[in-house]
Amino acid sequence: MIGLIGKKIGMTQVFDKDGKLIPVTVIKAGPCRVIHRKFKEKHGYDSVQLGYEEADDKKLNKPKLGHLKKHNSSGYRYLREFRLRVYKDIEESEVFDVSMFVENEMLKVTANSKGKGFSGVMKRHGFHGFKATHGVHESYRGPGSIGQCATPARVFKGTKLPGHMGAHRTTIINVKVVKVDVEKNLVMLKGSVPGHRNSLVLLRKEL
Repeated sequence: MIGLIGKKIGMTQVFDKDGKLIPVTVIKAGPCRVIHRKFKEKHGYDSVQLGYEEADDKKLNKPKLGHLKKHNSSGYRYLREFRLRVYKDIEESEVFDVSMFVENEMLKVTANSKGKGFSGVMKRHGFHGFKATHGVHESYRGPGSIGQCATPARVFKGTKLPGHMGAHRTTIINVKVVKVDVEKNLVMLKGSVPGHRNSLVLLRKEL
C-alpha cells in the first residue's frame, strides 16, 4: 500500500527516550477501504481509490453513490486516488489502517493550506517595502513599479502582486513518524503539516 487518508486533529508534544521534547501533529488516519482498482493494462497506470469516513447513502450525491454501488461498497464521504509503484497485488474491498506505518518512517504529506484572505505583497511574497523617509509617502507597503513604458506596454503574467493568499494544495516531504497508535487510528508526525483542524490530509509512503 502507498498511503492513507486522514484528518488533522491538532498539535501536541511528546518526549522521546532521552527526555527531549518533540512537537507533533496528530492525524487520525483510516481505516480506508479500496473502492476501485486501476490497472496499467486497462487504464494506463496502476492505482487504488480509497474511501474514508463512512456516510449514510442519503448524504451522498447520486454520481458518487452509483460509483460506490458499482464496486459493491458502502457509502464513504471522501474518495482519493493513490498511484502504485509497488504492492501491485492489492484488490478491491481490502481495508488498510495506520498499522502500515512504523516509527521513524518518512512520509509525504499533502493537504490544503490555511486560507489567509486578501494579502499585500509584503505578507504574500516577502517584499521589503519602501523606506519611510526621503520623499517616500503613501506607498510604504506597495509593490512599486510593475510595468514598462511603450514596450511591451503591459504587465507580464506571473508578476508578484497582492491577492488571495493560502488555500492551495501543499505537499511536504520527509515528514518523520514519531508515534503510531493502532487502537485509536492515530499517527503523530514531527512538526507541523498544512491545513486547519479537521482538514483532510493525505499520507503517502516515500517510495
